[in-house]
Formats: sequence, C-alpha cells, structure tokens
Amino acid sequence: MSGPPEPAVEAADAAAPDATAPAGLAGTEAEWRRLDRRTLLATALVLAGVVLGAGLPTAVGMAGRMPLGESVAWVVAGATLLVVAGTGGEYVRWRRTRYRIGPERAELHTGLFLVKRRSLARERIRSVDLTAHPLLRILGLVKVRIGTGEHSGGESTLELDPVTRAEGERLRTELLDRTPDGAGTHPEGMLAVLDPRWLRYAPISFVAPVLGGAAAGGLLQISEWFGAQTQVIAWIRDRFESTPLVWTVLILVAAAALAGIVGALGLWIEMWWNYRLEREPGGTLRVRRGLLTSRSVSIEERRLRGVELVEPLGVRLAGAARVDAVATGLTQDDEDEHADNKALLPAAPRATAHTVAARVLRETVSPTDPAPLIRHPRAARGRRLRWSLAAALLPVALLAGLGLLLTDVLLPVAAACAVLLLPAAVLLALDAYRNLGHGLSGGYLVARSGTVRRSTVVLQRTGVIGWTVRQSLFQRRAGLVTLTATTAAGEGAYHVHDAAESEALAFADAAVPGLLRPFLEMPVPETSLLEKPFPQPGKH
Repeated sequence: MSGPPEPAVEAADAAAPDATAPAGLAGTEAEWRRLDRRTLLATALVLAGVVLGAGLPTAVGMAGRMPLGESVAWVVAGATLLVVAGTGGEYVRWRRTRYRIGPERAELHTGLFLVKRRSLARERIRSVDLTAHPLLRILGLVKVRIGTGEHSGGESTLELDPVTRAEGERLRTELLDRTPDGAGTHPEGMLAVLDPRWLRYAPISFVAPVLGGAAAGGLLQISEWFGAQTQVIAWIRDRFESTPLVWTVLILVAAAALAGIVGALGLWIEMWWNYRLEREPGGTLRVRRGLLTSRSVSIEERRLRGVELVEPLGVRLAGAARVDAVATGLTQDDEDEHADNKALLPAAPRATAHTVAARVLRETVSPTDPAPLIRHPRAARGRRLRWSLAAALLPVALLAGLGLLLTDVLLPVAAACAVLLLPAAVLLALDAYRNLGHGLSGGYLVARSGTVRRSTVVLQRTGVIGWTVRQSLFQRRAGLVTLTATTAAGEGAYHVHDAAESEALAFADAAVPGLLRPFLEMPVPETSLLEKPFPQPGKH
C-alpha cells in the first residue's frame, strides 16, 4: 500500500510525540504517534507469568534426572533468557510502530527491515473496538481495532496494541463521528443494562456440557504431565469399587455436569458482567461488557440491517432469547474467542429481548414478535421427520450390525439407543416444523427456523440485494423451495426453508417489489397469505 517515502517516514518518526503525552491530537491532526511504552512492561509481565507456569512442572520433571538445585538453575536461566528476548522483540516493535489519523486516512507503519504500511480511508471505517485484558486494565491501556468490515484478512484492519484508554476513546469517537439520516429521532441513552438474574440462563446453555467434558479431559491431561494419571484412575476405581456400574457412570456424569455448570457461570460472568447497551449521539450503538477483560464494540446504526433473535433449546425452554445485530462492518478478533461482536443482548427473558430489539431498531413494536407467521406446508414436516429418523436410525443400525457380526452385547445397546433416540428424533422434527415460518412486518421481512437453535431473523426489506431460489429433486416433487435473501450484512444470506413454491415467490416479490419478478418463468400470484395484515411498527 502506498505511503510516504522512507526518509519522510524516518523524519516523522523522529518527530513523533511520546505516548505519555496528554490524550488528544498533539499539534496537527496528521502527526505520527507511537504506541504506549508501557507495552514493554506488559510484555515482560505476561512472559514472566508464562515461564512461571511452565517452569514449575519442567523443574519437577527435570529433578528426577538431576539435583533439584541444578534443575531450578537451568529453568531460571531459560526463563530469564525468554523474558529478556521477548521484551527486546517488543521494544523493537514499539520503536518501529507509528500511526496517525489524517483528515482522509488512518495509517499504520510497522516493521524493522520490511516496513509494513497499512492505510484505511476514513469513510470506509465501520468499527472501532476497544479491548483490555486485566493487565492492560491495571496499566490503564487498551487494544484498539479499527476495521472496515471487509473479509480480506489483516488488510482491512489496523490494530493499535496498546494505547492509553483516553487515546482509545478519542480514536473511537473521532473515527465514528458521523451523523446518519434519521439521527436524533430517537433519544440517546441507555437501551439495556445487566440484570444479575439473567445469570440463571448460563447453566442451561450448550457451553455447560462442553466445559464439563473439557474439565474431565483436563484433569487426565494434567495428571499425565506429572506422571500420575495411573494413580488418579486407580483412585477413582477404588472409590467406586463396590458401586454398581450404572451408579458409577451416573455419579461421574453428574460430577462433570457440576464442573460444567460452574464453568459456564464463570464464563458468563467474565463475558457479560458490567454489560451496557447504549445509543450515543451521532447514531452509534455501543456494547460494553466484561469482568476481567473489558470489551467495547461500536456499531453504526446506518450499517444496521436488522436483528436476529437466537433461542438455543435450553434457553428457549426457559423462556429466554439472545439478540444479535445484523449489520455490515463487524470485525472479529481471532485472538479473543469471547469477542462475539454481533451480540447486543445476552440470554434474557423473551419479553426483554423483544423490547431491546424494538429499541435498537427504533420501532414502537418489535418486528421480532409479529402476528402469526405464515405456516409451511405439511410436506415440510414430512421432510424433517425423515431426516431426523434417518439420523437416529444410523447409530442404531450400526450397533445392531456390529452386534450380529461381533458380539451379542451390542444388541441390547442398540435396542436402548432406539428407545431413547427415536422418540427424541420425532419430537425434534415436529418442533422444527412448528418453528418454520415467514412473513412481513412493516419495513422488515421475518424468517424463523431451527429447533436445537431456533433463529428469528428480522431483515430490512431495503437491505435485500438479491434472491436465490433453490429446489432439489425431492423438494420439486413436494412443491417446496428454499428461498434465500442475500444481503451485505450479517451472514450475507438468510433462508426461508421449505416454503410452498407459489407462496415463496409471492413473498419475495411482496418483500422487495420488482427484484425477483423479471426472472420468474411463472406469474406471481396477485393474492396470497401475505396480504394478511401485520402490526405496523413505527416508522424506521
């Protein structure tokens, strides 16, 4: 990417103000600035923590082959070398990294022998997100990610790691200081704040069993590191020596489930504590959350194309839902697995989710809760029953086949799986069919589907840029199609699964008049269920 000639860069580097200068622009807006020098201290402390955690088991392992004092000396020498080398490398990065925010472009130059120059046009910048792990928070620093929302790797983002918290807030405010059309028609301020009672939804998410299994695996892995895995397994076996096998399995599963519940509660608190959703002047939605690692995500309202109401099975049974943004320009931090930048609201009571969705969309009535959606034909139910039964019968048939070929012990297991899986498959298929629906609500189209994860997508009709109509051989025989709305926001495509062919085409033409009609080989029906009245929310 083009940039100033190297001598000019060096001259600007020499004149760059120190990061400890007061927040705000020092001198002219286009002056080059450095990252905060406390990044050296942060790097040294992080490396010291890493080598301390890795050095202890290493020293214990080496003590079996040499005296303890000698093994500790080797570990300390290696740790010191690692900390010094890592801090030295960080000094070079800090010394050779410069950034500036000009009237038209945001620029970042970094590198020693190969200088990397990145530049983003300011009108293309869509997000400025701030993140700070506990050490950065103690030092008063943040990591700033400036992105355009394009999926072109690192070329679409600038990462300033770290700068002072005041500098990060200044950059966020300056780069997102735009006044979109319609700003000011809805009062700014807080849209939602954390309710500690929402914590009760954390254990019923899919995270809990995953964390429970990870805890069991982690225990075995750590015991193997210290050469004690055999002793741990023997200790567990001795505890349940006189316990029936069924009860042993149930107790171990319950212990793993308890560990998963505790882990899910801790993870939820870390992710969502101090949560606030607010609308700022200029038309920007800002989500702030995090207990140890603080996160701040900004979404320009002019880039918002709708919302998605997400209801995982356990959360849905508890009457709760999560709200995600459907917007362009949302970047994802690959280094932070908890940086779900599209999340606007954690799992909360469904009424609260509808209210927050309405506030985000500037509507008086939430489009996520419209009049009854258009039901799909019974042929769609048959397809889901066949899929679910096939998925349930596959392991049953496999176990039965192995039982006939190898051992009769597997036959009762196959029978037990059939008794458990087949009714569950039928229930899930019927639930999936009941959840199918689509319709129009004011200026939005609504599509709902899913059972294990039910999703209700509310998409601005003006945000649809194309339609895709797919029909497999089996769908053609049943008179069904899958209609896909293409948009530049969110996942890029949202589906209406297994709708009646004529109804789906009428729905697409009514949602975005004129977009699909020129490509149809058959006339679109002039009357359909789409003409049923929907509640008309306030104007967007």
